[in-house]
Amino acid sequence: MTVQLKQVEPRRLYQQIADQIRELIREGGFDTGTRLPPERDLAQQLGVSRPSLREAMVALDVEGTVEIRSGSGVYVCSPPDRPLKATASLGDSPMELMQARAALEGSAVVLACAHTTERDMVRLREIVESMRTEIARRRSPLEFDRQFHLAIAEMSGNLVMVRLISEMFEGRHSPISAKISSRFENSRTWNLALKEHEAILRALESRDPLAAQTAIRSHLKASEERWVGT
Repeated sequence: MTVQLKQVEPRRLYQQIADQIRELIREGGFDTGTRLPPERDLAQQLGVSRPSLREAMVALDVEGTVEIRSGSGVYVCSPPDRPLKATASLGDSPMELMQARAALEGSAVVLACAHTTERDMVRLREIVESMRTEIARRRSPLEFDRQFHLAIAEMSGNLVMVRLISEMFEGRHSPISAKISSRFENSRTWNLALKEHEAILRALESRDPLAAQTAIRSHLKASEERWVGT
């Protein structure tokens, strides 16, 4: 008889850190409503980076173990009837996702510089203007952000890159990424992203592959920092 085994999913770093924090809460006597130690102290105690710690805290917030209160700290919530033993996967690490996008999109934009047409540039300019309009109306320009990045991927002429970049962009809708977006995306951060898109657009208009690669990688690095910090 053949036994069908499920593939073991590698545990992401934020899951491992979240498990340690949950154990710290359980063993450290942190009652419901208690504020956890400052981020710097926890990161040092656990031997992890502060961005990785922030991702773990967001995961714990999503599952209801803690509550993140902006400007106040992280507080312990009431324990569930059935205590969790391990943090569930809530999607790829937002930090790792942005780093992967920077690597792949940095290559795609170089190819785009070689293949772009005036028609492509008109499309990109229209997308940027639509993004500007949405921000001015205080609405999320996320759809136009997606269109901008996918348009550049399509300009590369590499269908594999188009598929992978599309899949990575959709990672923004995972539970952990969506939670981070809801906390940190606002008119100010979108205006910064708009300026970064304009820099990418100018480099493409000049058909300058090095400037375009630098601009798109700088944009994605800045997006990563706006999400989880450095």
